[in-house]
Amino acid sequence: MNRLNARFTYGHGYRYPTQLNHLTVPTPHEKECSMKFSNHLVQTTVNSPLGPLLLAASETHLAGLWFAQQRHLPDSSHWQQAPKHPLLKEAEEQLTAYWQGQRRRFDLPLDLGVGTAFQQAVWRALLAIPFGATTSYGALSAVLGKPAAMRAVGGAVGRNPLGIIVPCHRVIGASGSLTGYAGGLDRKIALLQLEGVAF
Repeated sequence: MNRLNARFTYGHGYRYPTQLNHLTVPTPHEKECSMKFSNHLVQTTVNSPLGPLLLAASETHLAGLWFAQQRHLPDSSHWQQAPKHPLLKEAEEQLTAYWQGQRRRFDLPLDLGVGTAFQQAVWRALLAIPFGATTSYGALSAVLGKPAAMRAVGGAVGRNPLGIIVPCHRVIGASGSLTGYAGGLDRKIALLQLEGVAF
């Protein structure tokens, strides 16, 4: 099962996945392949202090959150607009509370099934990074049992389909440098500042 069927609250009582030595590090070709999202998703665009956000969901799970014009933005032209979809409205409400400093954890059913097994493992590991904390690509690779796969881990982090909620902005360079962010470094800085991270 690729979905997180239980309502998932990260940053509280969650542990990193066990080491995943059985996973194959993606080849360069696999890294470049576009993720294929269902044509049956619905979408809406909501405002945020960092610009418009595109939200996408199936009937039961949140499937995507992207900044407008960020890297790896999927083609959403075939997704129906559904601003009143209960899950999209709930996601918007939780994001509003996050921006206002009233929420540190998201409680939403997530669908990470668009990724490969390796990508999904990386995204689940991201969910373990608590509000106000950061980790490095090297530490994340080591936790996954793939200490030599920092580049592949970085590629998976960059293709995270659920920005903010799956907190890829909390991954920084080993030296404390901010490195890249699909939504732009200015937004990464703003998110970390919102969460009280000193850098």
